Amino acid sequence: MKKLPAVDAASITKEVARGDAGSESLFPYYDVAHAWTVDNYGPIWVPKKGGTVTLNAETYPMYERAIRTYEGNTLENKNGAYFINGRQTNTYTFKMDYYWMMGDNRHKSQDSRFWGFVPESAVVGKAWMIWFSYDNGPRWKRLFNIIK
Repeated sequence: MKKLPAVDAASITKEVARGDAGSESLFPYYDVAHAWTVDNYGPIWVPKKGGTVTLNAETYPMYERAIRTYEGNTLENKNGAYFINGRQTNTYTFKMDYYWMMGDNRHKSQDSRFWGFVPESAVVGKAWMIWFSYDNGPRWKRLFNIIK
């Protein structure tokens, strides 16, 4: 970037995140099974309609919000036994698709690493044009193209 004519090279600084930078605010917020960071996150299974997850100590923090808030169920953990809508179970089958959103500026983006899965019901827009495309320089032929 420093070599680009429109860039003030003196204003560019290298940003290195600590190994635990932001980990306390990463999704899922009270996960103790993983040592994920902003730069080292995952792997994670993104729920899909008809997909089933086994509920246990590791998966409960990941999928609790989707099961309760987005899919409208009651979910309780009573000493390692899981109850959905009052019935004991150790699995859950999702009713809708979910998405994992990633920002294009890893250290400045607030994305699914911080707020979790996005249910299909919250997706309100559709990409319709390529505004800018860059890969080792601008890809001029892609700019302002309509997505078919």
